[in-house]
Amino acid sequence: MIDPRRVEVMFMNCLFKDGEIKDNTPPADAVLIEGIVSNFGFHLGRLNNNKSEIIDMVMQLPDELMEAKGGGWSFLNLCTTRDGVLWTGEHRTMEQLLCMAIGLGIAKYNLPRDMWDVLPGSMPYVSFNVGA
Repeated sequence: MIDPRRVEVMFMNCLFKDGEIKDNTPPADAVLIEGIVSNFGFHLGRLNNNKSEIIDMVMQLPDELMEAKGGGWSFLNLCTTRDGVLWTGEHRTMEQLLCMAIGLGIAKYNLPRDMWDVLPGSMPYVSFNVGA
């Protein structure tokens, strides 16, 4: 089961700390991600340190979200596991998991932001690709 508290702890750990930002400019190796509501700057090393756990969480998501199986699904469906269990009721936590996965190159938005308005709830369709 995906633990929403663990998602948040990993997410906060992957962000840059106050002392790591100089002159209000992210470091050259920052992984900058445009989220649904907010933009984030991840520390590449810490993001990679959490990669296997993030992949384990992503593998618990419904098949419809997997690029190779379902091709993608609405972000709003990220709150359940493939077994239909609600793992979080917080969109913020879902965005945290999605953005870490995007930062690792294992998730993407299926359409550009300027097309989201035509989708149900104006929410993006997303897909994950973690290999076989």
